[in-house]
Amino acid sequence: MTRIIEAVQLGQTGAPAQARELLTTLWDEIGPAGDALHCCTLAHHLADLQDTTEAEMAWDERALAAVSELTAERAQRYLPSLQVQAFLPSLYLNLADCHRRLGNTGPAREYLARAREHLAQLPDDPYGETIRAAVRDFVADDPTDRRRR
Repeated sequence: MTRIIEAVQLGQTGAPAQARELLTTLWDEIGPAGDALHCCTLAHHLADLQDTTEAEMAWDERALAAVSELTAERAQRYLPSLQVQAFLPSLYLNLADCHRRLGNTGPAREYLARAREHLAQLPDDPYGETIRAAVRDFVADDPTDRRRR
């Protein structure tokens, strides 16, 4: 997780190409059948570093697939406060956003509905409020609206 977080921070501080390269290398090391926490985290952050919506959606789908394999016990070994179900609103919202930008309003609305179903799982903190606000403000029919968590 240390290497993943370091790469993510590179992307957040203005070096997205380097972050994408490092995260892709880590993904290649662990593979899709690796530790579910690592896979989910890597895929989630790799999605944000893609050049196309299609590539972004593929990584978002990998993140969602990995979270289905992630247990609360595993997540809490890394950080005791982590709640796996709290990952779902953001993951679903990201997929809704990709579908919206691709003009797939039906799937966008379906993923948005799934995000809403899981809002109660979010913590009462700034992260939780950010996701709640993004879900509340999401416009499923506007492909020019690029809001993401």
